Amino acid sequence: MPLQAGANVGHYQVLGLIGAGGMGEVYRATDTKLNRDVALKLLPPQFTSDPDRMERFQREAHVLASLNHPSIAAIYGLEESKRVRALVIGTGRRADLGGSRLPPVPILKMLT
Repeated sequence: MPLQAGANVGHYQVLGLIGAGGMGEVYRATDTKLNRDVALKLLPPQFTSDPDRMERFQREAHVLASLNHPSIAAIYGLEESKRVRALVIGTGRRADLGGSRLPPVPILKMLT
């Protein structure tokens, strides 16, 4: 069941759904303690009781936390609240770009 705007996951207030896929839903949220924008990637409830899925989710968090690159959003942590498991992710470079995407570059132009 999708979270509604205004719902809280720990000290994060949900602003809205960004997208959904096979491993969960991603929401735009505000960190109410540090007053910053974050993304919350929620593991679907049916996966929270599956040890293999939980291990995969934990492994994803560890791998992403080990990366350090300006084009990769930072992992701020893992949140558990009322059977909700979420990765807390920095908003990354897109926020620096005013929310717009970079224009596509044709591959042939890049190779010549």
